[in-house]
Amino acid sequence: MAAGAAASATHVHDLPEPILAQVFSLVDDVRTRNAMALACRRWRGLERSTRTALALRGHVRGPFLPPTCFPSVSHLDLSLLSPWGHHPFLPSHHHHHHFPDDHAALVAARLAQAFPSVSSLSVYARDPSVIAALAPLWPRLRTARLVRWHQRPSNLPHGADLAPLLQACPALSALDLSQFYCWTEDVPPALHKYPLAAASLTRLDLLCPASNEGYRSSELVAIAAACRNLTHLLLPCVFNPRCIEFVGDDDLLALAAACPRLSLLHLVDPATLSPARSDSDANEDAAITGPGLEGLFARLPHLEDLALDLCHNVRDTGPALEALGNKCSKLKSLKIGHFHGVCHGLWQHLDGVAVSGRLESLCIKSSPDLTDSGLATIARGCRRLSRLEIHKCHKVTAAGMKRLASKLRSTLVDVAISGCRLLDAASSLRALEPIRDRIERLHIDCIWGCSELDELPQAPDKTVEDEESDLEEDDDMAAPDESRSKRCRYSQAYDVDCFESTGFWFRTWERLRRLSLWIPAGEVLTPLGDAGLESCPQLEEICIKVEGDCRLCPNPRQMVFGLSFLSGYPALRKMKLDCGEAIGFALTAPTGHKDLSSWERFYLHGIGDLAGLYELDYWPPQDKEVNQRSLSLPAVGLLQMCPSLRKLFIHGTTHEHFMGFFLVMPALRDVQLREDYYPAPENDMSTEMRVDSCSRFEAALNDRRIPD
Repeated sequence: MAAGAAASATHVHDLPEPILAQVFSLVDDVRTRNAMALACRRWRGLERSTRTALALRGHVRGPFLPPTCFPSVSHLDLSLLSPWGHHPFLPSHHHHHHFPDDHAALVAARLAQAFPSVSSLSVYARDPSVIAALAPLWPRLRTARLVRWHQRPSNLPHGADLAPLLQACPALSALDLSQFYCWTEDVPPALHKYPLAAASLTRLDLLCPASNEGYRSSELVAIAAACRNLTHLLLPCVFNPRCIEFVGDDDLLALAAACPRLSLLHLVDPATLSPARSDSDANEDAAITGPGLEGLFARLPHLEDLALDLCHNVRDTGPALEALGNKCSKLKSLKIGHFHGVCHGLWQHLDGVAVSGRLESLCIKSSPDLTDSGLATIARGCRRLSRLEIHKCHKVTAAGMKRLASKLRSTLVDVAISGCRLLDAASSLRALEPIRDRIERLHIDCIWGCSELDELPQAPDKTVEDEESDLEEDDDMAAPDESRSKRCRYSQAYDVDCFESTGFWFRTWERLRRLSLWIPAGEVLTPLGDAGLESCPQLEEICIKVEGDCRLCPNPRQMVFGLSFLSGYPALRKMKLDCGEAIGFALTAPTGHKDLSSWERFYLHGIGDLAGLYELDYWPPQDKEVNQRSLSLPAVGLLQMCPSLRKLFIHGTTHEHFMGFFLVMPALRDVQLREDYYPAPENDMSTEMRVDSCSRFEAALNDRRIPD
């Protein structure tokens, strides 16, 4: 009887093919889809026919290597082809290895045959010939993303980089140049030369961190006049009033008049896009005023996402931000930089940004007059906030952050605290105690103050809680019973902690999945546990950014950085270790100073203890004077000790014989060198990785037996 029941059982394989194909189309994870394709031939065919996004890796050495079993792919990513910056569509004189003259045409024809349904394309376009070869293959292209970290060819006329794309794809609706280095003079001429393509654009992203120049007032107005149907616009602007053609109130009003449908608008100063953190404070005022901002907001009623990140002061912005909350009722995300009067919080009524009650994400940068009372007013008015970032708000204290976290306990899951003088690592973590069991994403600065070094974490002080409750009485006068019950629940949440057998107070961040850390050069990671991040059972991803001049700190206070401390996070699978802004001596260091190889040994020591690490993005430290960011021998030796590492992305260069060390790593499957920093090296050095070097390494990597 049991055998008959088993024989009549229905298996998922018995589902009709249309239903099974619909099930396959709902799976997004790449590894899961690959595992499904290994079940049987029928499943492999269904998986291949339902995949809509594909990123090609490796070097296209022949016209028949691209796969031809993905007919439904609509998004094709060719920006990751290796070696970085070299492309099969470039003329042969660009390569060290000379391809036949018809190689580019053969590969282009093969791609058009293999992917007939492409509507979204990403490509590394070091030369306009790449776009000229690809754009005509898909004339109905709707979305394009161009990537280039190499220098722009100086002999090109203005707009030559974009002309082939706009000419071949007049129905283009989205253009992403956020990773494409070009001149600001290139965009307006190209848009005016092809008005049909410019008019069809609804999304335009020009926020490229490689460019240190912003768009001037005439260029901003020209772009807005050419692309009148824009709903998403992101670009850097010249807000410095000392510069010629700086952007002021009149330019913002002209932009709003030309593009009234904007729902996402990001206008930022180019300096804010730099990967290095700026420590200087603004001493001058921008040409943007409160009345000008009110006029801008009144003309853009559809705004949902706004960023105005300046490096110059904007005075008395409280009334303008109130107008923003009243005129733009759909606003959900706001980012402002160097705004004064964001929220005073002096009286019981809501003022400034607190009027925008529908906000879900708020970022306040360099607001010198934002205080704890202002944060409390923001918490009263913006009850839907799920993400909050404060940067360089020097009057904000731990008590103010704790008060805000208490009020937003039911919604706040993403917090970033950086650059605030009164909030070091330990005080930031103590301030987030009310949402410790709910927060999912967190960024803090690893500034180890006296509080971390002199005392261990303690249980929350109820006297402090009572003081804060007294401060909140005025805010909760309308509903005393409800506020009393809320305080009771919060107090219980604070007290529900766990003790180790030794009696040491043990904090657990139950839902924290992503942790981001900023650490000055020469500091160590190990005090993180004493600061309050001992236990994170669900932490999956950690991002560590090291910044500073290593030449000024020759002897760290400890011998190792402390990556082995992260082995206490059992679910950690993905790590980004960014030492790209750690500056040091590339070759020979003076007596008493470390060179870059010694610093790499310092930062990577202990990475082999992370037994569950699956993916690693690593930016080596650099010497900016010679533009060298190369992986050293000690770094290679330490990286190869990671037993479970499957994906390794090195954002720099290295030597071919160093890469051979990675072939002994049993689980390693995906390795790539990415020179995604500006300026990327134009010519490979004699002993650095070249086109043929990458080809040999990829061939050796693919010839190994992979356990799974």
